Amino acid sequence: MSAVTFQYSAVDRAGARHTGATQAASRGEAYRKIAALGLTPVQIKAAGEAGGGLLGRGSRKARPKDIAHFTYQLGVLISARIPLSEGLLSIAAQEREGQLKDVITDIAHRVQAGEQIATALEQHERVFGSVYISTIRAAERAGTMSRVLDHLSDMLERQQESRSQLRGALMYPACVVSVLLLAVTFLVAFVVPRFAGMFEKRGLELPLFTKALMGLGLSVQHYWWAYLIAIAAAVFGLRRTMGSQSGRERIDRLLHKVPYIRSILEGLAIARFTRVLGISLSSGLNLIEAIELSGKASGRPLLQADAQKMIDQVRTGGRLGEVLGTCNYLTPFTKRMLGAGDQSAELPRMCDIVARHYDRESAQLAKNIGTVIEPVLIVLIAMVVLAVALAIFLPMWDMVKLVG
Repeated sequence: MSAVTFQYSAVDRAGARHTGATQAASRGEAYRKIAALGLTPVQIKAAGEAGGGLLGRGSRKARPKDIAHFTYQLGVLISARIPLSEGLLSIAAQEREGQLKDVITDIAHRVQAGEQIATALEQHERVFGSVYISTIRAAERAGTMSRVLDHLSDMLERQQESRSQLRGALMYPACVVSVLLLAVTFLVAFVVPRFAGMFEKRGLELPLFTKALMGLGLSVQHYWWAYLIAIAAAVFGLRRTMGSQSGRERIDRLLHKVPYIRSILEGLAIARFTRVLGISLSSGLNLIEAIELSGKASGRPLLQADAQKMIDQVRTGGRLGEVLGTCNYLTPFTKRMLGAGDQSAELPRMCDIVARHYDRESAQLAKNIGTVIEPVLIVLIAMVVLAVALAIFLPMWDMVKLVG
Protein backbone atom coordinates (compact mmCIF):
# COMPACT_ATOMS: atom_id res chain seq x y z
CA MET A 1 0.00 0.00 0.00
CA SER A 2 1.39 3.40 -0.95
CA ALA A 3 2.11 5.92 1.77
CA VAL A 4 -0.42 8.68 2.45
CA THR A 5 0.19 12.04 4.08
CA PHE A 6 -1.73 12.36 7.35
CA GLN A 7 -2.15 15.72 9.04
CA TYR A 8 -2.49 15.54 12.81
CA SER A 9 -3.17 17.51 15.94
CA ALA A 10 -1.72 16.09 19.18
CA VAL A 11 -0.83 16.98 22.74
CA ASP A 12 2.32 16.18 24.71
CA ARG A 13 2.52 15.08 28.34
CA ALA A 14 2.55 18.71 29.48
CA GLY A 15 -0.71 19.35 27.63
CA ALA A 16 0.83 21.55 24.91
CA ARG A 17 -0.80 21.18 21.47
CA HIS A 18 1.27 20.22 18.40
CA THR A 19 0.27 20.00 14.73
CA GLY A 20 2.12 18.45 11.82
CA ALA A 21 2.06 15.80 9.10
CA THR A 22 3.46 12.31 8.69
CA GLN A 23 3.69 9.70 5.92
CA ALA A 24 2.04 6.35 6.67
CA ALA A 25 0.29 3.48 4.89
CA SER A 26 -2.75 3.63 7.18
CA ARG A 27 -4.35 5.71 9.90
CA GLY A 28 -3.23 3.17 12.52
CA GLU A 29 0.40 3.37 11.41
CA ALA A 30 0.19 7.17 11.50
CA TYR A 31 -1.10 6.94 15.07
CA ARG A 32 1.85 4.75 16.09
CA LYS A 33 4.36 7.10 14.48
CA ILE A 34 2.88 10.11 16.27
CA ALA A 35 2.76 8.22 19.59
CA ALA A 36 6.44 7.29 19.15
CA LEU A 37 7.21 11.02 19.26
CA GLY A 38 5.78 11.18 22.78
CA LEU A 39 2.54 12.77 21.61
CA THR A 40 -1.07 11.70 22.05
CA PRO A 41 -3.03 12.25 18.80
CA VAL A 42 -6.29 14.14 19.13
CA GLN A 43 -7.14 14.37 15.43
CA ILE A 44 -5.76 12.57 12.39
CA LYS A 45 -6.93 13.06 8.81
CA ALA A 46 -5.58 12.21 5.40
CA ALA A 47 -4.51 15.19 3.33
CA GLY A 48 -7.56 16.58 1.54
CA GLU A 49 -9.99 14.65 3.72
CA ALA A 50 -12.99 16.60 5.01
CA GLY A 51 -13.84 16.47 8.69
CA GLY A 52 -11.09 15.13 10.81
CA GLY A 53 -12.11 12.54 13.35
CA LEU A 54 -9.98 9.51 14.09
CA LEU A 55 -12.57 7.32 12.41
CA GLY A 56 -13.14 6.88 8.69
CA ARG A 57 -16.09 8.67 7.15
CA GLY A 58 -17.79 5.71 5.48
CA SER A 59 -17.68 3.31 8.43
CA ARG A 60 -20.68 1.25 9.46
CA LYS A 61 -22.34 2.16 12.77
CA ALA A 62 -21.48 -0.27 15.55
CA ARG A 63 -24.38 -2.50 16.57
CA PRO A 64 -25.26 -3.18 20.23
CA LYS A 65 -24.52 -6.89 19.83
CA ASP A 66 -21.04 -6.03 18.48
CA ILE A 67 -20.37 -3.87 21.54
CA ALA A 68 -21.61 -6.69 23.79
CA HIS A 69 -19.21 -9.13 22.08
CA PHE A 70 -16.35 -6.66 22.38
CA THR A 71 -17.10 -6.23 26.10
CA TYR A 72 -16.99 -10.01 26.62
CA GLN A 73 -13.68 -10.29 24.73
CA LEU A 74 -12.21 -7.41 26.74
CA GLY A 75 -13.20 -9.17 29.95
CA VAL A 76 -11.50 -12.39 28.77
CA LEU A 77 -8.33 -10.42 27.95
CA ILE A 78 -8.17 -8.92 31.43
CA SER A 79 -8.93 -12.25 33.13
CA ALA A 80 -6.13 -13.91 31.12
CA ARG A 81 -3.74 -11.04 32.04
CA ILE A 82 -2.88 -10.42 28.38
CA PRO A 83 -1.31 -6.98 27.74
CA LEU A 84 -4.28 -4.76 27.03
CA SER A 85 -2.98 -2.95 23.94
CA GLU A 86 -1.91 -6.19 22.25
CA GLY A 87 -5.21 -7.86 23.08
CA LEU A 88 -7.21 -4.93 21.77
CA LEU A 89 -5.28 -4.99 18.50
CA SER A 90 -6.03 -8.72 18.15
CA ILE A 91 -9.73 -8.03 18.76
CA ALA A 92 -9.65 -5.28 16.12
CA ALA A 93 -7.98 -7.64 13.65
CA GLN A 94 -10.89 -10.09 14.02
CA GLU A 95 -13.58 -7.43 13.54
CA ARG A 96 -15.19 -7.08 10.13
CA GLU A 97 -15.29 -3.80 8.26
CA GLY A 98 -17.16 -1.18 10.24
CA GLN A 99 -16.90 1.54 12.78
CA LEU A 100 -16.12 -0.71 15.74
CA LYS A 101 -12.93 -2.02 14.08
CA ASP A 102 -11.60 1.54 13.77
CA VAL A 103 -12.75 2.40 17.28
CA ILE A 104 -11.01 -0.60 18.88
CA THR A 105 -7.82 0.12 16.93
CA ASP A 106 -7.87 3.71 18.12
CA ILE A 107 -8.45 2.60 21.74
CA ALA A 108 -5.53 0.14 21.47
CA HIS A 109 -3.23 2.89 20.22
CA ARG A 110 -4.30 5.23 22.99
CA VAL A 111 -3.64 2.53 25.60
CA GLN A 112 -0.22 1.95 23.98
CA ALA A 113 0.44 5.67 24.38
CA GLY A 114 -0.22 5.39 28.13
CA GLU A 115 -3.89 6.29 28.49
CA GLN A 116 -6.20 4.43 30.87
CA ILE A 117 -8.83 2.26 29.18
CA ALA A 118 -11.70 4.47 30.46
CA THR A 119 -9.98 7.60 29.13
CA ALA A 120 -9.49 5.92 25.75
CA LEU A 121 -13.14 4.83 25.67
CA GLU A 122 -14.23 8.36 26.54
CA GLN A 123 -13.04 9.55 23.13
CA HIS A 124 -15.78 7.35 21.63
CA GLU A 125 -18.68 8.17 23.94
CA ARG A 126 -21.04 8.27 20.93
CA VAL A 127 -20.38 4.56 20.40
CA PHE A 128 -20.29 3.27 24.00
CA GLY A 129 -22.44 5.77 25.91
CA SER A 130 -21.79 7.63 29.15
CA VAL A 131 -23.19 4.84 31.38
CA TYR A 132 -20.82 2.26 29.90
CA ILE A 133 -17.77 4.51 30.23
CA SER A 134 -18.58 5.65 33.78
CA THR A 135 -18.99 2.03 34.87
CA ILE A 136 -15.66 1.05 33.31
CA ARG A 137 -13.93 4.00 34.97
CA ALA A 138 -15.29 3.02 38.38
CA ALA A 139 -14.36 -0.64 37.86
CA GLU A 140 -10.86 0.37 36.78
CA ARG A 141 -10.50 2.45 39.93
CA ALA A 142 -11.77 -0.36 42.17
CA GLY A 143 -9.86 -3.17 40.44
CA THR A 144 -13.02 -5.10 39.53
CA MET A 145 -12.75 -4.83 35.74
CA SER A 146 -13.06 -8.53 34.89
CA ARG A 147 -16.23 -9.07 36.92
CA VAL A 148 -17.85 -5.82 35.82
CA LEU A 149 -17.11 -6.46 32.14
CA ASP A 150 -18.73 -9.87 32.45
CA HIS A 151 -21.86 -8.26 33.94
CA LEU A 152 -21.82 -5.52 31.30
CA SER A 153 -21.63 -7.97 28.39
CA ASP A 154 -24.49 -9.99 29.90
CA MET A 155 -26.57 -6.82 30.29
CA LEU A 156 -25.93 -5.68 26.71
CA GLU A 157 -26.80 -9.11 25.33
CA ARG A 158 -30.06 -9.19 27.29
CA GLN A 159 -30.97 -5.69 26.15
CA GLN A 160 -30.32 -6.65 22.54
CA GLU A 161 -32.39 -9.80 22.96
CA SER A 162 -35.27 -7.77 24.42
CA ARG A 163 -35.14 -5.31 21.52
CA SER A 164 -35.12 -8.15 18.97
CA GLN A 165 -38.08 -9.86 20.64
CA LEU A 166 -40.06 -6.62 20.73
CA ARG A 167 -39.26 -5.82 17.09
CA GLY A 168 -40.21 -9.34 16.04
CA ALA A 169 -43.49 -9.17 17.96
CA LEU A 170 -44.38 -5.79 16.42
CA MET A 171 -43.47 -6.82 12.86
CA TYR A 172 -46.81 -8.54 12.15
CA PRO A 173 -49.03 -5.69 13.44
CA ALA A 174 -46.86 -3.14 11.62
CA CYS A 175 -47.19 -5.03 8.31
CA VAL A 176 -50.97 -5.38 8.74
CA VAL A 177 -51.41 -1.68 9.53
CA SER A 178 -49.19 -0.67 6.56
CA VAL A 179 -51.16 -2.83 4.11
CA LEU A 180 -54.44 -1.57 5.60
CA LEU A 181 -53.38 2.07 5.14
CA LEU A 182 -52.41 1.44 1.51
CA ALA A 183 -55.68 -0.38 0.81
CA VAL A 184 -57.77 2.35 2.45
CA THR A 185 -55.90 5.07 0.56
CA PHE A 186 -56.58 3.30 -2.74
CA LEU A 187 -60.27 2.71 -1.96
CA VAL A 188 -60.91 6.23 -0.71
CA ALA A 189 -58.87 7.98 -3.42
CA PHE A 190 -60.00 5.99 -6.47
CA VAL A 191 -62.86 3.57 -5.84
CA VAL A 192 -65.28 5.67 -3.77
CA PRO A 193 -65.05 8.82 -6.00
CA ARG A 194 -65.69 6.71 -9.14
CA PHE A 195 -68.81 5.10 -7.70
CA ALA A 196 -69.99 8.41 -6.26
CA GLY A 197 -69.56 10.13 -9.64
CA MET A 198 -71.54 7.37 -11.33
CA PHE A 199 -74.39 7.78 -8.85
CA GLU A 200 -74.42 11.58 -9.27
CA LYS A 201 -74.78 11.20 -13.06
CA ARG A 202 -77.93 9.17 -12.45
CA GLY A 203 -79.36 12.02 -10.43
CA LEU A 204 -79.13 10.36 -7.02
CA GLU A 205 -78.75 12.47 -3.88
CA LEU A 206 -75.63 11.09 -2.21
CA PRO A 207 -75.71 10.41 1.54
CA LEU A 208 -73.64 12.73 3.70
CA PHE A 209 -71.23 9.92 4.62
CA THR A 210 -70.59 9.11 0.93
CA LYS A 211 -70.04 12.80 0.15
CA ALA A 212 -67.53 13.08 3.00
CA LEU A 213 -65.53 10.07 1.79
CA MET A 214 -65.75 11.30 -1.80
CA GLY A 215 -64.41 14.72 -0.80
CA LEU A 216 -61.58 13.07 1.12
CA GLY A 217 -60.71 10.90 -1.88
CA LEU A 218 -60.71 13.84 -4.30
CA SER A 219 -58.52 15.84 -1.94
CA VAL A 220 -56.03 12.96 -1.85
CA GLN A 221 -56.04 12.82 -5.68
CA HIS A 222 -55.52 16.55 -6.22
CA TYR A 223 -53.57 17.56 -3.13
CA TRP A 224 -51.47 14.48 -2.45
CA TRP A 225 -48.42 16.72 -2.09
CA ALA A 226 -50.10 18.53 0.83
CA TYR A 227 -50.64 15.20 2.60
CA LEU A 228 -46.97 14.28 2.06
CA ILE A 229 -45.90 17.66 3.47
CA ALA A 230 -48.18 17.13 6.48
CA ILE A 231 -46.71 13.66 7.11
CA ALA A 232 -43.15 15.03 6.79
CA ALA A 233 -44.01 17.88 9.17
CA ALA A 234 -45.49 15.42 11.68
CA VAL A 235 -42.36 13.26 11.54
CA PHE A 236 -40.13 16.32 11.91
CA GLY A 237 -42.23 17.58 14.83
CA LEU A 238 -42.06 14.19 16.54
CA ARG A 239 -38.28 14.10 16.17
CA ARG A 240 -38.02 17.61 17.59
CA THR A 241 -40.25 16.63 20.49
CA MET A 242 -38.17 13.52 21.17
CA GLY A 243 -35.06 15.70 21.14
CA SER A 244 -36.17 17.73 24.16
CA GLN A 245 -36.43 16.52 27.75
CA SER A 246 -39.95 17.93 28.23
CA GLY A 247 -41.07 16.37 24.94
CA ARG A 248 -39.73 12.95 25.89
CA GLU A 249 -41.52 13.21 29.23
CA ARG A 250 -44.84 14.04 27.53
CA ILE A 251 -44.50 11.10 25.12
CA ASP A 252 -43.44 8.84 27.99
CA ARG A 253 -46.53 9.80 30.01
CA LEU A 254 -48.72 9.18 26.96
CA LEU A 255 -47.24 5.72 26.31
CA HIS A 256 -47.68 4.79 29.96
CA LYS A 257 -51.44 5.35 29.65
CA VAL A 258 -51.71 2.44 27.18
CA PRO A 259 -52.31 -0.62 29.45
CA TYR A 260 -50.35 -3.43 27.78
CA ILE A 261 -47.60 -1.17 26.42
CA ARG A 262 -47.15 0.30 29.89
CA SER A 263 -46.37 -3.14 31.35
CA ILE A 264 -43.72 -3.80 28.70
CA LEU A 265 -42.08 -0.38 29.10
CA GLU A 266 -42.06 -0.64 32.89
CA GLY A 267 -40.58 -4.15 32.81
CA LEU A 268 -37.78 -3.18 30.41
CA ALA A 269 -37.01 0.03 32.33
CA ILE A 270 -36.93 -1.65 35.75
CA ALA A 271 -34.74 -4.46 34.40
CA ARG A 272 -32.24 -1.93 33.01
CA PHE A 273 -32.38 0.24 36.14
CA THR A 274 -31.73 -2.60 38.59
CA ARG A 275 -29.10 -4.28 36.43
CA VAL A 276 -27.08 -1.07 36.01
CA LEU A 277 -27.56 -0.30 39.72
CA GLY A 278 -26.09 -3.69 40.66
CA ILE A 279 -23.20 -3.39 38.18
CA SER A 280 -22.42 0.18 39.30
CA LEU A 281 -22.32 -0.79 42.96
CA SER A 282 -20.16 -3.84 42.15
CA SER A 283 -17.75 -1.65 40.21
CA GLY A 284 -17.13 0.58 43.23
CA LEU A 285 -19.45 3.54 42.64
CA ASN A 286 -21.20 5.03 45.65
CA LEU A 287 -24.98 4.80 45.95
CA ILE A 288 -25.69 8.30 44.61
CA GLU A 289 -23.54 7.79 41.51
CA ALA A 290 -25.05 4.33 40.97
CA ILE A 291 -28.63 5.63 41.15
CA GLU A 292 -27.79 8.49 38.78
CA LEU A 293 -26.28 6.12 36.20
CA SER A 294 -29.16 3.68 36.58
CA GLY A 295 -31.71 6.41 35.97
CA LYS A 296 -29.93 7.44 32.76
CA ALA A 297 -29.66 3.83 31.62
CA SER A 298 -33.37 3.14 32.17
CA GLY A 299 -34.29 5.13 29.06
CA ARG A 300 -37.56 6.32 30.64
CA PRO A 301 -37.87 10.01 31.64
CA LEU A 302 -40.40 9.17 34.36
CA LEU A 303 -37.98 6.78 36.07
CA GLN A 304 -35.14 9.28 35.64
CA ALA A 305 -37.23 11.89 37.48
CA ASP A 306 -37.90 9.41 40.30
CA ALA A 307 -34.19 8.53 40.45
CA GLN A 308 -33.34 12.22 40.89
CA LYS A 309 -35.80 12.45 43.82
CA MET A 310 -34.13 9.41 45.39
CA ILE A 311 -30.68 11.00 44.96
CA ASP A 312 -31.83 14.21 46.65
CA GLN A 313 -33.10 12.24 49.65
CA VAL A 314 -29.99 10.03 49.91
CA ARG A 315 -27.84 13.19 49.93
CA THR A 316 -29.74 14.43 52.96
CA GLY A 317 -29.07 11.20 54.85
CA GLY A 318 -31.93 8.93 53.80
CA ARG A 319 -31.37 5.18 53.46
CA LEU A 320 -32.22 3.43 50.21
CA GLY A 321 -34.96 1.34 51.82
CA GLU A 322 -36.65 4.53 53.01
CA VAL A 323 -36.33 6.65 49.84
CA LEU A 324 -37.66 3.86 47.62
CA GLY A 325 -41.13 4.68 48.96
CA THR A 326 -41.08 8.01 47.06
CA CYS A 327 -40.39 6.29 43.72
CA ASN A 328 -43.75 5.91 41.96
CA TYR A 329 -42.32 4.10 38.92
CA LEU A 330 -40.82 1.08 40.68
CA THR A 331 -43.20 -1.75 41.50
CA PRO A 332 -43.86 -2.88 45.11
CA PHE A 333 -41.96 -6.12 44.37
CA THR A 334 -38.89 -4.14 43.25
CA LYS A 335 -39.03 -1.89 46.32
CA ARG A 336 -39.28 -4.85 48.69
CA MET A 337 -36.38 -6.68 47.07
CA LEU A 338 -34.10 -3.63 46.92
CA GLY A 339 -35.01 -2.68 50.49
CA ALA A 340 -34.17 -6.20 51.67
CA GLY A 341 -30.89 -6.07 49.76
CA ASP A 342 -30.00 -2.76 51.38
CA GLN A 343 -30.66 -4.13 54.87
CA SER A 344 -28.72 -7.36 54.28
CA ALA A 345 -25.80 -5.64 52.46
CA GLU A 346 -26.55 -7.78 49.38
CA LEU A 347 -27.98 -5.05 47.16
CA PRO A 348 -26.06 -6.02 43.96
CA ARG A 349 -27.35 -9.61 44.21
CA MET A 350 -30.91 -8.45 44.78
CA CYS A 351 -30.60 -6.09 41.82
CA ASP A 352 -29.59 -9.02 39.63
CA ILE A 353 -32.56 -11.10 40.85
CA VAL A 354 -35.02 -8.27 40.10
CA ALA A 355 -33.45 -7.61 36.69
CA ARG A 356 -33.71 -11.28 35.69
CA HIS A 357 -37.33 -11.42 36.84
CA TYR A 358 -38.36 -8.42 34.74
CA ASP A 359 -36.28 -9.57 31.77
CA ARG A 360 -38.32 -12.78 31.71
CA GLU A 361 -41.61 -10.96 32.28
CA SER A 362 -40.90 -8.39 29.53
CA ALA A 363 -39.87 -11.12 27.10
CA GLN A 364 -43.14 -12.97 27.76
CA LEU A 365 -45.21 -9.81 27.31
CA ALA A 366 -43.38 -8.94 24.09
CA LYS A 367 -43.92 -12.47 22.77
CA ASN A 368 -47.68 -12.20 23.38
CA ILE A 369 -48.14 -8.67 22.06
CA GLY A 370 -49.35 -10.01 18.72
CA THR A 371 -52.09 -11.95 20.48
CA VAL A 372 -53.21 -8.80 22.29
CA ILE A 373 -53.09 -6.51 19.25
CA GLU A 374 -54.73 -8.98 16.83
CA PRO A 375 -58.32 -8.44 18.08
CA VAL A 376 -57.82 -4.67 17.87
CA LEU A 377 -56.59 -5.02 14.28
CA ILE A 378 -59.55 -7.22 13.37
CA VAL A 379 -61.99 -4.63 14.75
CA LEU A 380 -60.11 -1.84 12.94
CA ILE A 381 -60.18 -3.70 9.60
CA ALA A 382 -63.88 -4.50 10.06
CA MET A 383 -64.67 -0.82 10.71
CA VAL A 384 -62.75 0.33 7.64
CA VAL A 385 -64.39 -2.27 5.39
CA LEU A 386 -67.82 -1.34 6.80
CA ALA A 387 -67.21 2.38 6.21
CA VAL A 388 -66.18 1.89 2.56
CA ALA A 389 -69.02 -0.58 1.98
CA LEU A 390 -71.61 1.83 3.38
CA ALA A 391 -70.26 4.69 1.26
CA ILE A 392 -70.81 2.56 -1.86
CA PHE A 393 -73.94 0.57 -1.01
CA LEU A 394 -76.09 3.30 0.55
CA PRO A 395 -76.55 5.06 -2.84
CA MET A 396 -77.07 1.64 -4.47
CA TRP A 397 -80.01 0.95 -2.18
CA ASP A 398 -81.48 4.32 -3.12
CA MET A 399 -81.04 3.40 -6.81
CA VAL A 400 -82.80 0.08 -6.26
CA LYS A 401 -85.73 1.93 -4.62
CA LEU A 402 -86.00 4.28 -7.62
CA VAL A 403 -85.96 1.40 -10.09
CA GLY A 404 -88.49 -0.49 -8.00
